[in-house]
Amino acid sequence: MTAQQTTSAGGAVWRFVKEIVIILVVALGLSFLVRTFIVQAFYVPSQSMENTLMPNDRILASKLNTRFGGVKRGEIVVFRDPGDWLDEVQKQSPGGIAGALEWVGLLPSNTGDDLVKRVIGIEGDHVRCCSTDGRIVLNGVPLDEPYLKPGSTNDDVRFDVTVPQGRIFVMGDNRNQSADSRYHLNDNQGTVPVGNVVGRVVLTVWPFSAFGTHPIPQVPFDDPRVDQQETQN
Repeated sequence: MTAQQTTSAGGAVWRFVKEIVIILVVALGLSFLVRTFIVQAFYVPSQSMENTLMPNDRILASKLNTRFGGVKRGEIVVFRDPGDWLDEVQKQSPGGIAGALEWVGLLPSNTGDDLVKRVIGIEGDHVRCCSTDGRIVLNGVPLDEPYLKPGSTNDDVRFDVTVPQGRIFVMGDNRNQSADSRYHLNDNQGTVPVGNVVGRVVLTVWPFSAFGTHPIPQVPFDDPRVDQQETQN
């Protein structure tokens, strides 16, 4: 091989390497933008949303829904810890390659600072526990909640809350295994700032056997009476 041929071959290899690097950088950049502004993947961290979401399910949270449509009753949302809902062990973040891949959106987020619950009340709503038959009462309406894990009960903690402006009241579908708003009533009545909401859970993507969407349940949130936003007496 002549010197000219060697130089030409070396140039071809270098151009190929540069193209691969450019493709990877663009792909990572697009993944980061999608994760930041459109949709983000998460691991389900606990039993609190069974049987709707199971531990270690991979879910997608849409940031566009909450950014342009606000947060609505009945939605399942991922939100940042509003303060001491999680202990330091739970908040530990993965490091190394796994942490970097999570940051750019190539792995589901597992930072430990995120929680997933269902929105029961929005600002102005009066939420209390419980009716005479043990149901959550929203704006004077006892709720039939078909998404609850069989055997779940609501009366572990009694409460009577009017949700402040710009905040939401959240509960897990597995009520007996969910340290949700009921257990933080001394801090803003257990409510979460809307600004802490990362996105609305729209899809379970793994395991494939659990693949499916997560629309707002028509029952009980299509009852027009809950929009009356009864105030506390």
